[in-house]
Amino acid sequence: MWKPRPEDSKPATTNPNPPTQSVAPLAATSTPAFTPPKETPRAPEPHRGDVGHIGKSVQIKGELTGSEDLYLDGEIEGTIDLRDHSLIIGPNGKIKASISARDLVVHGKIEGNITATGRVELRKSSTLIGDITTQRIVIEDGAFFKGAIDIKENSKQEARKPMVAAAAAGANMSSGSSSSATSYSAAPGTQGSFLDNK
Repeated sequence: MWKPRPEDSKPATTNPNPPTQSVAPLAATSTPAFTPPKETPRAPEPHRGDVGHIGKSVQIKGELTGSEDLYLDGEIEGTIDLRDHSLIIGPNGKIKASISARDLVVHGKIEGNITATGRVELRKSSTLIGDITTQRIVIEDGAFFKGAIDIKENSKQEARKPMVAAAAAGANMSSGSSSSATSYSAAPGTQGSFLDNK
């Protein structure tokens, strides 16, 4: 398995502290003294359940729907609807479609709008021309993106937000301070800057 190195056959006279155990040359033993652990191949992305695969030679024109996660490396023109499942666009993927999925990871090229209920990841090799609507987004350095991003809030956070705002308003009223405070708001459905006075 391994060939002995020239350093193994030379006496260790230059080392002031020689090892206490003598190591037999590997060629003389019938079994290797050390075998490195074999690495198990890992999938690039964590998947759950069944994952469909569309190869790079496949071309589809029309509507693509499914009820399982999908790895797509071919060419699609039309619409893709995987609302409760994840979609991975491979490096050879060329998509001209509107996409609706739970999670989306893009390595290839997309021309169209994306709606994701979970997360969108644009990897460094990706190109996206279109608008994104999602709760979470990751754009790696080197990815090309031209369009708009609309970050939707989680329904649990929306339910808590009015109570937090009411508690903050109550705290300002009960503090007894007569100074006028400036309030900044980013309410759902509005777009603005935290620097704008509301």
